[in-house]
Amino acid sequence: MTQRLAFIGFGEAASAFAEGWSGVSARAYDRKTEAAGTRAGKLADYERFRVAGCSTLLQALSDAPLILSLVTADQALAAARSAAAVITPGALYCDMNSVAPETKRVAAEAVEDAGGRYVDVAVMAPVHPKRRAVPLLISGPHAAEAAHGLTALGFVNIQMLDGPVGTAAAVKMIRSVMVKGMEALSAECILAADRAGVTDAVIASLDASSPGADWRGRFDYNLDRILIHGVRRAAEMEESAKTLEGLGVEPRMTRGTIAIQRDLGARGLGSPDGLEAKLELLAGAPAQEAAA
Repeated sequence: MTQRLAFIGFGEAASAFAEGWSGVSARAYDRKTEAAGTRAGKLADYERFRVAGCSTLLQALSDAPLILSLVTADQALAAARSAAAVITPGALYCDMNSVAPETKRVAAEAVEDAGGRYVDVAVMAPVHPKRRAVPLLISGPHAAEAAHGLTALGFVNIQMLDGPVGTAAAVKMIRSVMVKGMEALSAECILAADRAGVTDAVIASLDASSPGADWRGRFDYNLDRILIHGVRRAAEMEESAKTLEGLGVEPRMTRGTIAIQRDLGARGLGSPDGLEAKLELLAGAPAQEAAA
């Protein structure tokens, strides 16, 4: 039987999930098709992944029994509210965006009031190279139905959590404090080492303290993630900060993470192969120049 679904947003995550699908009829709406500068590229993405691109959200969601929302964190609530205006009653709305539990609860209210079935889905690792094997956490009253639908699409690493909408999001957001915080901390460390001319010595000392850790590889990977995705990750960390504040925990370290992720990501430098190449690139593009 052909599986039918609709995407809201068709960026890195959605394309990773759609790659190699068979027996799936997918439609997608992405607001980048509305901008002259990004329309051609987005239409090419639809063709490449055999997804039917739609010019309106209504067209994409019409009669879709399963919806995957994969937008940027700052657009997740707006996407849910827009979807609520056109959603087919009974459709499963899988909110896979990295946002705070409270954001998901507000989004759920909009979708449920419109007759949809809202599902809190947390994507717990980078979508590449795992694609549909990426770990997913699911919570909310419709978690079982969503797990069944996602399994039919080829997702193979799904864990349902007991609890209401926001439970999966809480795990994701609190975990991100550590994961993205370590990225930012490692960037600060290695950039300082490079400025001081002691990069090799710092790495050797860290490797000696934790044998097998491969700190050179860690620094390289973490810088790669920030340089490519820092702006998006900063937006996600804003939601982590909101999560902590809602729990009565002051997000002191998280605010620093937001600043580093946003600063390095906003420079638009790309990410060359190798730690030394990244450090050389960053040495020639200080923050004040990037801001200009």
